[in-house]
Amino acid sequence: MTRTARRRTLQLAGTATAALLALSACSSSDSSSASSSPSASSSAKLSGTVTVFAAASLKESFTSLGKTFEAAHPGTRVTFNFGGSDTLAASITSGAPADVFASASAKTMAIVTDAKDAVGTPVTFVRNQLEIATLPGNPDKITSLKDLTKSGLKVVLCDKTVPCGAAAQKALTAGSLKLTPVSYEQDVKSALTKVELKEADAAVVYKTDVKAAGGKVDGVEFPESAKAINEYPIALLKDAPNAAAAKAFIALVESAEGKKVLTAAGFLNP
Repeated sequence: MTRTARRRTLQLAGTATAALLALSACSSSDSSSASSSPSASSSAKLSGTVTVFAAASLKESFTSLGKTFEAAHPGTRVTFNFGGSDTLAASITSGAPADVFASASAKTMAIVTDAKDAVGTPVTFVRNQLEIATLPGNPDKITSLKDLTKSGLKVVLCDKTVPCGAAAQKALTAGSLKLTPVSYEQDVKSALTKVELKEADAAVVYKTDVKAAGGKVDGVEFPESAKAINEYPIALLKDAPNAAAAKAFIALVESAEGKKVLTAAGFLNP
């Protein structure tokens, strides 16, 4: 083979090698781009139903966040079971299928964590404070917690086993007051409804519930409520049917966007 022929052969081999290297680099770049593209991200893969068990006082804000979550993750659906935290905790430990539990107190969350039905350590995402709900216009001129002990006044409290009821008892103890209500309700919304329907003159509920009721009730603040502020923890459940979407929902609740919705509803930052 002549020197010229050998040179031509080497040039062709070099060109082929360069082409192979370029093709390999292009393929690697495409692969990298695909892994970092939104369509390949974990959030785009979320689908199915997320079942959230949440304290009754979270109804308005969580319903709003559920809609936000569904809009951000097409193909998902968030369903809620709102109620008294103690009842929800008992349902979870009895095997009710759920992905997330948001409780109105650390004590009721402990029912679930002690049964080892939660993953990791629950995170406190908001706090809530009590307020007196009265009939519109406050016709009974209620200005303090002590006023609820007046003879003839029909007052409703949450059951002592429910976080809002336990908090009310703390507030009464802080004020050295004794109160016998006309009824104990299983959750805060039920207590509030009694006043809305004019079946009771007043109820001790959360500030968030008074705010959500709008003009259906009036709210009266009282200093003893500062002694009975409830922390709200949230946790992923151990046997969550849709753990990936559940984690994403919890992340939304804890995000700046979630905090904005919750504080607008009257909740306090943790």
